[in-house]
Amino acid sequence: MKYKSFLGLGIAGNFALHLAQAGELEDFKDVITADEAAPKGMFPFYLPLHVKEAKAILNTYPLSSSTIKHPKENVNIQAEPEVALICRLEYENNKLSKITPTHFGAYNDCSIRVAGASKISDKKNWGADSKGLSEDLINIDSFSDGSIMDNYSICSFLKRDAQVHAYGEDVELSGYSYFYEKLLDWMIKQINTQENFGPLEPLCEYIRACKYPTDAVISIGATRYTSYGESTFLKEGDEVFVILYNNKTLSYKEILQKIKNDTLNSAEISILRQTVIS
Repeated sequence: MKYKSFLGLGIAGNFALHLAQAGELEDFKDVITADEAAPKGMFPFYLPLHVKEAKAILNTYPLSSSTIKHPKENVNIQAEPEVALICRLEYENNKLSKITPTHFGAYNDCSIRVAGASKISDKKNWGADSKGLSEDLINIDSFSDGSIMDNYSICSFLKRDAQVHAYGEDVELSGYSYFYEKLLDWMIKQINTQENFGPLEPLCEYIRACKYPTDAVISIGATRYTSYGESTFLKEGDEVFVILYNNKTLSYKEILQKIKNDTLNSAEISILRQTVIS
């Protein structure tokens, strides 16, 4: 429970076409954004202190680097490969004033696929081991153009019955709609102003109730699925891989071969490998 004192937040709709693939466009039909490419909003997946206005399940620590626990209910769950930022938070006059990302890593924003959920967070935390964060984090030199993250890509795979399938597309991190300074500015404004509306929740009220946490895990949006990933839900025994790799020194084909040979190591890679359990 390394991040038990951290605030856990996620971003919805920060990669083109993902919401449509996930069947979630309808949830955001009434949410107006600053521009067409802008993310739809942010959601809490973990609150380090009790917040009476929020659902109690959000106090349950959901992160695991090794397992995903399938909900007891008869529901579909789907991996969501994305990037997580470990961040420092600063405040002025009880408002968030600065976000400083210090590390990044492979993340699985595993989600329940259910129509009609009142809030995004209803699909995001159903208990312990419902989320994934790699133990192999990479230092961020500067969260801006020209930094280490310029050279990184993300890919993901599902291993089922000894067969390895591409689950998410292989994409460069620069493919995020909002990234670097543009993303930081958007997050600060969104956290400070987001209201309890539609699928969204009043994050500034939650932060106040959590006594202004100074650290956060922020997942910045799921990438697009392959056709296999879009139509395949997780079941017991599956292995999910989310990998961030330096595309100047490694290729996608090499990553795939290393998974098949079980020879992955963490040099210049952030690896998240989770087994689905019941």
